[in-house]
Amino acid sequence: MPGEKELNINLLNVLDLLERLEMADQDGGHEKLKSQIAFEKKCIERKLYQKPPLNNDNN
Repeated sequence: MPGEKELNINLLNVLDLLERLEMADQDGGHEKLKSQIAFEKKCIERKLYQKPPLNNDNN
């Protein structure tokens, strides 16, 4: 079970993502927003599949 610190970090990351998407929408409308969503998806996938894993259970 993640602690409060981990939950807060995750929530802040989601807020950052939403702010970037809002800025893309304001800056360029639909096409810019679609492009930004594709970029954010790639970033998330990189984090999910990175080696070594995010949490080290060996400690």
